[in-house]
Amino acid sequence: MADDGRVRLFGVHAVEAALRNAERPVQRLLMTENAENRLAEAVAARQVAPERVSPRDLDRLLGEDTVHQGVMLETEPLPEPDVAELLARPGSGPLIVLDQVTDPHNVGAILRSAAVFGAAGLVMTRRHSPPLDGTLAKSASGALELVPVALVQNLARSIAELKEHGCTTLGLEGTAEALLEDEPLTERVAFVLGAEGKGLRELTRQSCEKLVRIATDGAIGSLNVSNAAAVALHHAAWKRAQRA
Repeated sequence: MADDGRVRLFGVHAVEAALRNAERPVQRLLMTENAENRLAEAVAARQVAPERVSPRDLDRLLGEDTVHQGVMLETEPLPEPDVAELLARPGSGPLIVLDQVTDPHNVGAILRSAAVFGAAGLVMTRRHSPPLDGTLAKSASGALELVPVALVQNLARSIAELKEHGCTTLGLEGTAEALLEDEPLTERVAFVLGAEGKGLRELTRQSCEKLVRIATDGAIGSLNVSNAAAVALHHAAWKRAQRA
């Protein structure tokens, strides 16, 4: 997030999704000629006038290593739901709860999987989590506009709130004895995942109703956190389809 509180989004898919989201105000839209041609429909539908810039202009603004694809949108953060609002969303998709996952690429990939498999939302801590802008939004490929994100102060307290509302909280832990594949997943469920290397913190593990692992039989016994989230969400979606 910029110093003035504005959110900067870049990349064709992230900006197009934001332009199509009525809850995203357009404060400033910078585009190269090529990007303007690619996003002409979304720009026209939003009735905004982009500022024409060169790729080098965006390099100077965002950093030379940023893969901006010739477009940047300055906007504001989306409205923040709370945990109860996520649980009240229609449908039976699971929630994803992240315990200090700080890599924006991983969180973006998790959001994309959440959108693909119909998750009800994402919960993560306000601190020790990446900002909901730039790199994360580009990695999410538009999913940041589709999957609501609740930012909480205390994760253990939020997990307790989930349980109070009848949500089964399953911590994904590579050393757990129980298998995710054996869980019925008949009620609303929250998958709780920890950061790369550290995994779930001790208090988070204690807060979950149950620890489970994804069944594996390969030479490597663990998955990247974003891949683990995708597998868990796919499995939950498959179980929902079986019951339909």
